[in-house]
This record gives sequence, C-alpha cells and structure tokens, in this order.
Amino acid sequence: MLIIGIAGGTGSGKTTVVNQILNELPEEEVGVISQDSYYKDTSHLTYDERVKINFDHPRSIDFNLLANHLQDLKKGTPIHQPVYSFVKHNRTGNTILTHPRKVMIVEGILILTNPELRAMFDIKIFVHADSDERLIRRLKRDISERGRDLNEVLSRYQNTLKPMHDQFIEPMKEYADIIIPNNKYNTVAIDIVKTIINEKL
Repeated sequence: MLIIGIAGGTGSGKTTVVNQILNELPEEEVGVISQDSYYKDTSHLTYDERVKINFDHPRSIDFNLLANHLQDLKKGTPIHQPVYSFVKHNRTGNTILTHPRKVMIVEGILILTNPELRAMFDIKIFVHADSDERLIRRLKRDISERGRDLNEVLSRYQNTLKPMHDQFIEPMKEYADIIIPNNKYNTVAIDIVKTIINEKL
C-alpha cells in the first residue's frame, strides 16, 4: 500500500490536488482519508464549550486513532472512519466503512505535524497558496457550506487560523517531498506525483 500525505493551509487547494490525483487512477485502487474526520470526540462538552476549542491546533486531532486506522489498512483490515459535523463541532456517531486500497491519500492541514503519522507517508505533499487567496476561499466555504457569518469567519481567521498556520502548518514545508503551488499551472507537479504513484504500483 502506498500512503500519500497531502497537507497545506486552509483553502490552499488540497481537495483540488486530491481530485486531480483521483481522476488519474482507477476508482478501486485509491481511497481517501480526511484529517477532518479525526477531530477528537467532544461529546462530554456543551455546544458553547465546543465552540471555544481551537480546532486549528494539533491537540484537536485524534492522531492515535488516525495512525491506528492507517496501520489496520496496511494490514488489509477495513476501518470505520468517524463522521464529523462542522455545524455541531462534534462527531455524529456515524462511521464510513473504508476498505484498504493500493493507494491511500490522507489529507488535512495538520497531518505533517505528527511525527508518527509523517513516518507512515511514502510521499509527503505540501500545497502552497497565497494567504489572501486562502482567506477568500475559506470565507466562501464557511459561509455557504458551514452556516457561519462573515464576522465569525474573519474573527476566527485572525485569532486562530492565521496564528496556527504560521506556528504549525507553514513550517511543515520542510518535511514535504513535493511542494505544489496551487494555481492553474500546477499540472507539472501533479504529473510528477502521478508518475511516482504509477512506478510504485
């Protein structure tokens, strides 16, 4: 099994890169695991307490569960990937049955901050985008998909997203095997990734 880690800041275009890779591979050969599914369970907290959690800090992620799930997949054992609700800031209690594939893509802003997880990735990719561009994408997504208002998104960006990005995410570039600038000209980088995948397969 080939495990690819795709990191980068919020709104950097990780999903676009994931989809470009998915489009090049047979559906039955590739699976995706999102870091967002592995936010720690917060059922013991009230909604008001959950809202105050810094979800952009590595402490918010259940890296142990994520690493265990990857180990299971490598052994050929299916996993039950948690389902997370951004509206309720908690796991829903549902899971997604995820089967082992020849290629597993793990994507998320913080996945390269965890040494154990990092060691499991055969290819480490960092998607880079200009901070203005990332903010614009984040605004559009959070307002349209997650029911947030403009002031809430901007406040969160200034108070947690940007400081956490500067402290934890941007420095992870040094661990990346490939850095992809996220603009319409990133086809060369994607082609390189596809070539590596095909060679490994």
